[in-house]
Amino acid sequence: MLKIAVLASGSGSNAESLVRYFRDSDVASVKLIVTNNPKAGVIERAKRLNVDTHVFSPKTGSQEVLTILNDHIDVVVLAGYLQMIPKEWTQAFQGRMLNIHPSLLPRFGGKGMYGKHVHKAVSESGINETGITIHLVNEAYDEGAVVAQYKVDIEPGAAPEIIEESVRELELEYYGPTIERWIEQIALGN
Repeated sequence: MLKIAVLASGSGSNAESLVRYFRDSDVASVKLIVTNNPKAGVIERAKRLNVDTHVFSPKTGSQEVLTILNDHIDVVVLAGYLQMIPKEWTQAFQGRMLNIHPSLLPRFGGKGMYGKHVHKAVSESGINETGITIHLVNEAYDEGAVVAQYKVDIEPGAAPEIIEESVRELELEYYGPTIERWIEQIALGN
């Protein structure tokens, strides 16, 4: 069974969903939650779920985290992690690190495009669909190979909060199963 680390910076709703999903998996389980934010809600969620956590400063603790990941983890998954992943991490986990982005990349991706910023841009664009992209992580924001995309219809110009709600439903429904299938197909060579 492969060991997953989840990187998160915020409340941790996606991290919690992943922990719960992988409790029933024969393929992998979430063993560690890593955060760069000592006040992140994900820390309390992890405690409640009985999952180990590691809080670090990206300025001083990057190498320490990489050592922990290399020694104990097979797959790294981002769930609302808001820092650029260091090159050393992407190299160490090349092909074994996934991210979820709240739009249909390549649209509305890149530096500064996360959460409410994405939903606002989608609203202002007037498009009639959005969704999520699950992709490999590389050295550039949101440019790794796409593993899966899931779409949802929206009203053109819908309020960002409405868009966020629709996208959140996709995240909670599809992230865990997509990671599991990806691990089965790619990481385990099936």
